[in-house]
Amino acid sequence: LGPGGSDLGVCAGHRGGISWLSLSPGGQRLLTGSEDGTARLWSTADGTCCALLQGHESYVTFCQLEDEAAFTCSADCTIRKWDVLTGQCLQVFRGHTSIVNRSVGPGALTTSSSYDRTARAWSMDRGQVAREFRGHRNCVLTLAYTGAPWVEEATAGGLLVTCHQTLRGHTGAVLCLVLDAPGRTAFTGSTDATVRAWDILSGQQLRVFREHQGSVICLELVNRHVYSGSADRTVKCWLADTGERVRTFTAHRHSVSALKYHAGTCK
Repeated sequence: LGPGGSDLGVCAGHRGGISWLSLSPGGQRLLTGSEDGTARLWSTADGTCCALLQGHESYVTFCQLEDEAAFTCSADCTIRKWDVLTGQCLQVFRGHTSIVNRSVGPGALTTSSSYDRTARAWSMDRGQVAREFRGHRNCVLTLAYTGAPWVEEATAGGLLVTCHQTLRGHTGAVLCLVLDAPGRTAFTGSTDATVRAWDILSGQQLRVFREHQGSVICLELVNRHVYSGSADRTVKCWLADTGERVRTFTAHRHSVSALKYHAGTCK
């Protein structure tokens, strides 16, 4: 979406809906994950498909693009690492017992969430589960990572997994979240059609962003602005500090399932 809210280009080729997308750090490439069980790498300059990532046995729920590697999550209960230059699958992470929804994390450790009600931390070197996070009574749909000391507690024997806070207030399932680690604030989107801002340390609800007419499916936080994509087919831009709506983008004909912001452009 351009400054005026119009679409700047279309990447077409998947045979199913697009469940997630990810931009390369420089913004030159776009990775999309689809219900057709594949991920595709695109050039943002002209919309051409540069690589097709095939191997999952069910639909792709999430994808993450890095400089030379890509990660995908799938309903086949696995996470896969790919070489984006060749399209070759480099590693398969197995351990979840149901749909894997998300994976995040820097360097040698990545963390995933699943319908099996757990989040799991994986050793990238060994491809094995390093830690398991239990406590949710329903599926874990989304997660975000921060290395701040108030999120993790170190012990002499390794890492003590501690639930620091439970954020309560949504009247529907929480579908997405983004963290403002320096501000110690979380933003969550829900099937109750709201975005909510929270103080992570106290668990206090700070603000409620209301105007969407459908579930809030995806969020992006950029330059003190929150962008929300919804089942009402719109993307809305909000001031993070006040909850005031700045703009509504209305180009989509179906639910907005994923969005990314780069250099003044929302994709």
